[in-house]
Amino acid sequence: MNLTISGHHLEVTPAIREHVQNKLERIRRHFDQVIDIAVTLTVDKLREKDKRHKADINLHISGKDIHVESLAHDLYAAIDTLVDKLDRQVIKHKDKIQEHPHQAIKHIPDPASV
Repeated sequence: MNLTISGHHLEVTPAIREHVQNKLERIRRHFDQVIDIAVTLTVDKLREKDKRHKADINLHISGKDIHVESLAHDLYAAIDTLVDKLDRQVIKHKDKIQEHPHQAIKHIPDPASV
């Protein structure tokens, strides 16, 4: 699994990197077929009072790409909300995969031969 964490208008410190990695452990526990994760953390400085922190993630898993965004006044709150949203989508994708087993055509019984 490749993990890329980048910052836009902010420096990604080791503390931020560790926080993101710890939060993403929850995703790996639920779904272990993750191929690539790209996290982008952004700070938009509209005014000094209105700093807005944005976190977005692109998750590439087998068969699907998932994109999630989150906005908050605190960077850690944006990361937490982001991982919560991503966790729900990954669980939903995993349930869809498990509900619909795909059988090969050669294993489906032929109604004419019955």
